[in-house]
Amino acid sequence: MSTTDTIYEIDPDRLAHGSWSHEFNKTLGEGDIAASYSADTIGMHGRVRKPFVFQGVLWVCVGRCLRPQEHAKAYRLVHEHRFEGESTTYAEKTRDCDAARNDPNGFYHGMRVTHGGQRYVLSGPQAVFIAGEREQLGLFDGVH
Repeated sequence: MSTTDTIYEIDPDRLAHGSWSHEFNKTLGEGDIAASYSADTIGMHGRVRKPFVFQGVLWVCVGRCLRPQEHAKAYRLVHEHRFEGESTTYAEKTRDCDAARNDPNGFYHGMRVTHGGQRYVLSGPQAVFIAGEREQLGLFDGVH
């Protein structure tokens, strides 16, 4: 984590790794932030997995770490026509790796990606989501 990162404390269940179920042929118990991890698919295919929603905004996780405190790094996912600035592809941005790593808005800022057949751009700077307190359901939550 950088000292300039915006840090949000979230329910640790959102970062849960989950476990593979051979019976159901899928991962069970995986948190929405963990499930959105897309660094591999951004670089290989220019697309992202299902984004997560935080404060009404779509985000995509690009990195996770367990130490010193469990956290995930993420970028906002903006519709291409709403992105202000110049966009690029992963391949174009990484032609100059030093410049990409030193981008003040973050490595993934401005990268064009797709999700669900729509075009988006990752918008930085990155935010860090750290495991905080578990959200407690109220006694009457979910009762109609």
